[in-house]
Amino acid sequence: MENLVCGYDGVRVLNGVSFAAAPHEKLFVIGPNGCGKTTLLRALAGLIPYSGSVRVDGADAAPLSRKQRSQKIALLTQLATVTFSYSVLETVLQGRYAHLQDGFFKSHRPSDRNAALSCLEATGLSDLKDKNIRELSGGQLQRVFLARALAQEPQIILLDEPTNHLDFRYQLELMSYLDSWVRQPGRIVIGVMHDINLALSSADRLLILKNGGVFAQGKTSELDLALIDQTFDADVRAYMVRSLGQWT
Repeated sequence: MENLVCGYDGVRVLNGVSFAAAPHEKLFVIGPNGCGKTTLLRALAGLIPYSGSVRVDGADAAPLSRKQRSQKIALLTQLATVTFSYSVLETVLQGRYAHLQDGFFKSHRPSDRNAALSCLEATGLSDLKDKNIRELSGGQLQRVFLARALAQEPQIILLDEPTNHLDFRYQLELMSYLDSWVRQPGRIVIGVMHDINLALSSADRLLILKNGGVFAQGKTSELDLALIDQTFDADVRAYMVRSLGQWT
């Protein structure tokens, strides 16, 4: 991504953001509220207009149709309101839209069903495949939406607060699964995180946004923790040591 500029209703949220993510890399985005983290993901997914350049495999993503883009990039948003009474399997099968040749209402092939079932197994939801999604807990529903994103078979997964509504066990399982997923050829994870400790412990690289621009970026192991304090205008390190016993 180079010199990305975008916003809403004529108001700029991001102004000249540039960064790159390499294959097999987990890049997490942190920053204060309102700095443009979710807006960044929406621009990458092609959901809002932008100026600047977004490139995938060296090619400009702008000319791609919505369907073509979804074959390369999947977005898992924060938990949304459930509108329709689909089963878990039917919901995950929606992720196969990107691979249907004749549109959304084309019947799914056996290969689509097998792909969806594989994603349910990967997210620990096989036993719930026939359950109505209205009957699921928030954590279960978040995993269903992750399985739906995985069913797109994308090269890049964009995650907006992926551990939202997940208990500690499933947070660890999700991060472990992403570690395995991203090792496969050409795959990249870009995620927005509010949990600073989880971001620091899970990411290969961090992108720190502030005031609509890039405040800092680099390998997690090489970032000066003082930058975290400056990002949030607070003594984050002292809080973690005092309250959570971390970073001692």
